[in-house]
Amino acid sequence: MKKTLLVACLVLVLGTSLLFAGGAAEKDEADGKMKVALLLSGPANDQGWNAVAFAGLKEAEEKYNLQTAYSENVGIADGEAAFRDYAAQGYDLVIGHGFQFGEPAVRVSSQFPDTKFMAIESNVYSDNAASYVMACEEAGYLMGMLAASMSESGTIGIVGGFEQPSIVKVLEAYKIGAKAVNPSIKVLEAYVSSFTDVALGKEAALSMADQGADVLSHCANQAGTGVIKAAEERGLLATGDSYDQNSIAPDTVMASTIYSVPALVLTAVEKVSTDTYEGGVFNLGMKDGVVDISGYNSFEDKIPQDVKDLIASTRQQILDGSFTVPLIETRTK
Repeated sequence: MKKTLLVACLVLVLGTSLLFAGGAAEKDEADGKMKVALLLSGPANDQGWNAVAFAGLKEAEEKYNLQTAYSENVGIADGEAAFRDYAAQGYDLVIGHGFQFGEPAVRVSSQFPDTKFMAIESNVYSDNAASYVMACEEAGYLMGMLAASMSESGTIGIVGGFEQPSIVKVLEAYKIGAKAVNPSIKVLEAYVSSFTDVALGKEAALSMADQGADVLSHCANQAGTGVIKAAEERGLLATGDSYDQNSIAPDTVMASTIYSVPALVLTAVEKVSTDTYEGGVFNLGMKDGVVDISGYNSFEDKIPQDVKDLIASTRQQILDGSFTVPLIETRTK
């Protein structure tokens, strides 16, 4: 009698669970919303690399009526678990914003064939994981030209985050652009092995200032704000990265590289929504509208016209294909 009662209770519980599960599934299906998640290496409000990706997520959410989620400060060691967690929750597309998310995305993709994975600035792929690569070196080259043109000491400096291809290519292009303007320019460089340590970025920049650098630049995400603060503190000039960072220090930041990450996110969401998303490495640059430089803001009248003309002319050559910025992904000494 007790066994019969126990079985009956189990059947009732299981039946109730299935009823609720079925109801939830019907609600999700009826809701019809695509689910997209974003992994960020730092805070979403960093006024730089992560902020532009978050803006892309919100823009896609509004345009496509998505259900979205995001995780901030996802470390290199945590990327795979973060991808797996969102995929297990039934997200249709999971985006990792940075080179370091590429390998984890590919590893997890084989376990969740119905989920699409995307890594921005990586170089690996699988059937359902893709890398979208921006030609950030194009804007980095122009920032190098600007820095060298505005330097009075003949020494400039640039700070990178991790020494990885997506960062190295910007620093190398910056050096080449600077030397195109002034072959004898001295370019100091440092990698701080962090995208979030503002103090470390500032320390590296102050060291460059102590060595005579009078223009400081970065490609270091949140750590790069430390570079800008160092320049502001010393009364030096700076360039920003990923986002118009003049707002951080209006009397310091002359111009910034601009990466239209929202365009990449919208492209990926559109492909998933139309069932045309596929694995591969896709390259997009200035002529595709995803890489550019900002205006000069408060420096519009402080930068000589011939410098602005030179940069505008070079930018046009990149756009029309008559000049190609060298792509160097291994650090040169």
